[in-house]
Amino acid sequence: RLPELRLAVQYPGGKDQAPTRPQLRRWVRAACAIPAEVTLRFVGDEEGRNLNRDYRGKDYATNVLSFPYESGARISGDLVLCLPVVEREAQEQGKPLEAHFAHLIVHGMLHLQGYDHETGRADAERMEALEQKILDTLGYPDPYA
Repeated sequence: RLPELRLAVQYPGGKDQAPTRPQLRRWVRAACAIPAEVTLRFVGDEEGRNLNRDYRGKDYATNVLSFPYESGARISGDLVLCLPVVEREAQEQGKPLEAHFAHLIVHGMLHLQGYDHETGRADAERMEALEQKILDTLGYPDPYA
């Protein structure tokens, strides 16, 4: 039996290039084996930049922002993905857009569970290894290769 998953999806930045709800559920489930309540919000450059500036002090739009509210036996949080940034990165890195979205959802879900790649090289390596393992089970290539 799968753990309870409550997933809300918001598209103020548009739906054209955004992943489908079934894709999102699959990626979130693969990255989280405990009950979760998550909102995924797909935004444009302006909202992405404002959130990154207001919450991280960085005045530019970034690919994914994680807002954890509860972690432990159950997680609760928001992931905000900036569509234009994700699309641009996929193109620049020569990656399929779907694979890049899958990676960023997995990456964000790990952040919601307390993983952090900015606290030191060992933590970054542990988080990256877990991302690679999860993405492999989903059929996506190593995002760091």
